Amino acid sequence: MNKSELIQEIAEKTNGSKSEAQRFFDAFAEVVRDSLKKGEPVQITGFGKFYVQEREAREGINPQTKQKITIPPSKVPKFTAGNSLKEAIR
Repeated sequence: MNKSELIQEIAEKTNGSKSEAQRFFDAFAEVVRDSLKKGEPVQITGFGKFYVQEREAREGINPQTKQKITIPPSKVPKFTAGNSLKEAIR
């Protein structure tokens, strides 16, 4: 399912228009993004948790030159599914 299909499904489930569903989806994505930028996790009980994981600097190998390189530290978004979501797909 892609974004437009998801928005179509939301519109159908809520008996609303696609433009309303688009606004709600965009607002949801913005709230999650802004919270993660602040370092705050977003937990939706029964669905899951969005959070930021910090990766430390590490050594890697350039696959073209086979030289060792240092990969800088970074932050990556993560999602962990909640129990209800896990049970729903079993």
